[in-house]
Amino acid sequence: MKAFHKYLEQDQKEVFFVARADSLPELFKECALAVEGAAISTETVQPKEQIKILGENATAAGLLFDFLDELVFFKDYKQLVFGNFEIDINEAAEKGDKFSLTCLAKGEKIHYIRHEPKADIKSVDKQRFKLENTERGWKAQVLLKI
Repeated sequence: MKAFHKYLEQDQKEVFFVARADSLPELFKECALAVEGAAISTETVQPKEQIKILGENATAAGLLFDFLDELVFFKDYKQLVFGNFEIDINEAAEKGDKFSLTCLAKGEKIHYIRHEPKADIKSVDKQRFKLENTERGWKAQVLLKI
């Protein structure tokens, strides 16, 4: 299956999307692109800066939530947006069966004209957040507060 994300609901307070992929790294990338794409036009982002994002969590769902929350942090605190992600996820027994993430995010400082701002993402909401491994691959649903 080709990895994808799709926005299902959007209003002045929130954006809800689903993403699907065959592997966890592909799914994390699609979710990251969906978060960035809800805020700006990702096609206009130039890879001027590289940020390494590391994470660890007991569950894949927790790791995804933390990762997406980190992207919102970088937008708010560092004024960075990203258009490209290289993601590696490991479930290593020596780490107590925790999932670990290494992501190289490429992007730049927000340019309010070129990036065509759409919404100011405030947070990732746990209300409708879900990650599951189905017969057809990985599926995530994410609610963003704006």
